Amino acid sequence: MFDVGEYIVYGQNGICRVEDITHPEISGYDDDRLYYVLVPERSRESRLFCPTDNKKVVLRKIVSAQEAMEAIGEAERMEPLQVANDRMRDECYKNVMKSCDLKQWIQIVKTLLMRKKEREAMGKKITATDERYLNAAQEVLFTEVAIATGKEKDEVKQLVFSAICA
Repeated sequence: MFDVGEYIVYGQNGICRVEDITHPEISGYDDDRLYYVLVPERSRESRLFCPTDNKKVVLRKIVSAQEAMEAIGEAERMEPLQVANDRMRDECYKNVMKSCDLKQWIQIVKTLLMRKKEREAMGKKITATDERYLNAAQEVLFTEVAIATGKEKDEVKQLVFSAICA
């Protein structure tokens, strides 16, 4: 169970802060279950309710500062994602995002930045799918590392880009 004030990763909702643990008095919610009241970092005016005994969506504590820096340190050696064909690309990216794994988020950012650079070298733009996943992966990655390390997101972005492009 997570504590009030703790930052967690909540599936596709990204990084959230636990604001409360309660039995919400809202129609449609089970009165016998406890729920986390979560505040998403990307939309702090929103509130999400997640059962504390949730088994369907990934819920995990954010990584420690040390774990975050170690993962970034491994970025240079990470292999880009290998996708059999373009039709499988969206499914592959979706699975990586659903994993809620920091190292996989670094890997997808690395893969997509490399693809973007390759396409630009051919005079092409990044595909809409690639851009959508790159933005989503960067958002959760930079936010988690920023909170874990106490650094600003722009500083985290530079750290990650330096590690990936080293």
